[in-house]
Amino acid sequence: MGRQVLIIGAGASGMTAAVHAARAGAKVILLEHRDRAGKKILSTGNGRCNLTNLDQRPECYRCGVPGFPQGILEQFSVGDTLEFFGELGILTKDRNGYIYPNSDQAASVREALAEELGRLPVDVRYQCQISRAAKEGKRFTVHSDKGIYEGDRVILAAGSRAAPVTGSDGSGYELAAAFGHRIVMPLPALVQLKCAEKHYKKLAGVRCDGEIKLYVDGREAACDRGELQLTDYGISGIPTFQVSRYASIALHKRRKVTAVINFLPAMSRDQARDMMEKRFAMMGDRSCGQFMNGLLNSKLSAVLLELAGISQGQPAGTLGAGRRDRLFQAITAYETRIEAANPYENAQVCCGGVDVKQINGKTLESKLVQGLYFCGEILDVDGICGGYNLQWAWSSGAVAGRCAADCKGKGKCV
Repeated sequence: MGRQVLIIGAGASGMTAAVHAARAGAKVILLEHRDRAGKKILSTGNGRCNLTNLDQRPECYRCGVPGFPQGILEQFSVGDTLEFFGELGILTKDRNGYIYPNSDQAASVREALAEELGRLPVDVRYQCQISRAAKEGKRFTVHSDKGIYEGDRVILAAGSRAAPVTGSDGSGYELAAAFGHRIVMPLPALVQLKCAEKHYKKLAGVRCDGEIKLYVDGREAACDRGELQLTDYGISGIPTFQVSRYASIALHKRRKVTAVINFLPAMSRDQARDMMEKRFAMMGDRSCGQFMNGLLNSKLSAVLLELAGISQGQPAGTLGAGRRDRLFQAITAYETRIEAANPYENAQVCCGGVDVKQINGKTLESKLVQGLYFCGEILDVDGICGGYNLQWAWSSGAVAGRCAADCKGKGKCV
């Protein structure tokens, strides 16, 4: 008879771990505190589920130990992911390297995993509130409001604190800490940023291309480019999400955080300045408001003119070199002070989690407690937007599941 594996958390990584552990011959009990498995999957990719991404550069993952994610991703790659979901009946499509189910429905991915759990020897226990997990001798016990479960191995797949409405309440950190594991402070990542300036109420709803550079105590910490969204409290959109983890960490340490945005990212500074000077020469008889028309969003243009100290009704041709330069700086180097990241409720993932220095980089087994494994968001690994966090869930779940079941071969478990 195979080993008894207890898995705490039936999200993307926990479901994947259960499938692979059962396929490897283990008897699996999957414990979930919500009324169904994989609820967070339903919200991924705006409900379409960006399964993975063909571009798998190391810099797409952030972690306290450089190279740690790659050691797991090499064991269960994008190719393995596509094969795995193909076996479950999920036809995929490629949108410039971003992989989605052909149905464009995240529900189809969740249902395919749930159906596979039903086909395999996996006992799923829903609405099961875990109070304690411990190792007593060679066996593990997991205490819950539904009773005590015993097993040879435990996989902690309880997620992070991000998006608690989907079931991620951070309770897994307490279970890990009880086993002696260090927790790197979990903070919101892939999240909107709140800014100090009062004029954002005038900018609410604006979408525009931009390059954002994040500075911590005056030094550049991160940079990204794409479509920004301006809100009544600050900045959002994918470029903001990509740099937000660095803002969260710096703000937690009480550092000064600012962002500088270039609203003409398709041009070099020289090209942008040359374009502006030609525009002044061509449109000097028009008002500054008319000068900005067609250049940027009208609400954004009005705020940038105000920041440059320029009246919308003033003839553009009357602006001296100093005011033209102030307007150019406002457009290409708009600076804003970051006061806070939005809370866990708004975050897609967290940075931080179980310190991977205490985790075996090949098997995801604890270095402190033999037979204890981790996978998914509970670990101090977070990816950028674009399918990377789900790829981490699939890869870490597959490796942890196989290794907890004592598989040999493909998972390189020892």
